[in-house]
Order: sequence, then structure tokens, then C-alpha cells
Amino acid sequence: MEIQKLYDLDDIEFEDIAIGLVRLAKNIPAHEFFYKINQTNNLNFSRKKDLVFHGDYYDYFFPRFEAYHKYSKTCFTFISNKSSESKQKKVQTELFTEEENIKFLLNNQVDVEYILHSSEQFPDFSVILLPENLVFPIQDYTLSSDEELYQIIQYYE
Repeated sequence: MEIQKLYDLDDIEFEDIAIGLVRLAKNIPAHEFFYKINQTNNLNFSRKKDLVFHGDYYDYFFPRFEAYHKYSKTCFTFISNKSSESKQKKVQTELFTEEENIKFLLNNQVDVEYILHSSEQFPDFSVILLPENLVFPIQDYTLSSDEELYQIIQYYE
């Protein structure tokens, strides 16, 4: 008797992820930024285990901050777009490698400080009151399943 396949990976359609891009108007440290967010919201963002990206020559660490909305039970996560730390795994022997000691999760958005992600399929980032004069309006952004950041966010969910 043959065993039937329950599903075929080629037939599965991956849904896009909606994220928010957060740009700061002033250069302030992360602890001060989240202190101000926690003051103006009923949320309590705290630092969680860093998101780790393993490159060929470096391991990159991206700070992650998480909070749960009390009423909607939604988890909001801020992930730093720029690595805060990198650990060299091996010495680069090639001249033109694309890997440096600093990495951005969104290479085409280097002016973005944080990537905001929600546990909801259709997130509403307007429930987070951002400090005035510190942050530009959150820009909606859609990640498709073929992007590297999509895979990283799925892994850490």
C-alpha cells in the first residue's frame, strides 16, 4: 500500500508579510527611544534575544524589542535594521566579497532604524503611539516570500 502525500511544497502558497518601516527624526539610543514609547503607551517593550543572521564570514546580531498589546493580545516586535554587533567567523581571503562587518536587513532601506512586525496577519500599527518629533510616520512595506528577511521573520515567529 502506498503512502499518500499530505501536501506538496510546490502547491503551498506563501502569503506576504506586512511590516512597518520606522525612521527616526533624531539620532537617539535604543533605550531612550523605547523608554519614550513605553511612557506613551500601555505597552511594555523589552529587549529580547537578538535576531542572528549567519553570513559566510560574520555572524550579525540585530537587537529585538517585543511587547504584547493588553486588549488585542497582539505581539509587536521592533527589529533593528542595522546590526549592532558582528563576530568574524573566518578571515576574508577574496578581494571583492559582498560581506562587511555591518549588515542591514533591508539593504535598499538603510535610512530605516527599525522594522516593526506584528503577530496579526493584517497588522494595525496605529495602536502604537510613537513619540512626537522623534519618529516619522510608519511606512507600510510588504515582504514577499522570496525575500531573505521574510524567511528570517518566519523563523523567529
